[in-house]
Amino acid sequence: MANKILIPLYGNDVAPRFDLATEVLITDLDENREEKIVVLPQASAEQLCSLVMAEEVDVVVCSGIEEEYYQYLTWKRVKVLDSVIGPWESVLERFYKGRLKSGDILCDKKG
Repeated sequence: MANKILIPLYGNDVAPRFDLATEVLITDLDENREEKIVVLPQASAEQLCSLVMAEEVDVVVCSGIEEEYYQYLTWKRVKVLDSVIGPWESVLERFYKGRLKSGDILCDKKG
C-alpha cells in the first residue's frame, strides 16, 4: 500500500484540473493518517510535480491532468489515479478501503 497520497483541491473537492490547483492535500497513510493542506503561491503543474517529488508522494489522485505530467509522474513511479471527481473526504475514504480507481465519480447525496 502507498505511504503518501496527494490530492489537488478546489474547495472541498478534487480540483477539476491538476495544473490549476493552488491547494493540495497531502496525507500519510500510516495509522495516524496525518493530513496537511499546502497552499501554493500560484497554479503550476511544474510546481505540483516538484512538490510530489519533494514530499515523496506515492499516489496522486486528480481529475484532469495533461498527458505530459501524467507521463512524467508515472515515469517517476508515482501512481496517478485520474478522472476522479468528488469531495476529497469521500475520495480518501474510498482509497483507504482499496476501492478507488481512475474514473470514479463520487457525489454527495443531498436532499
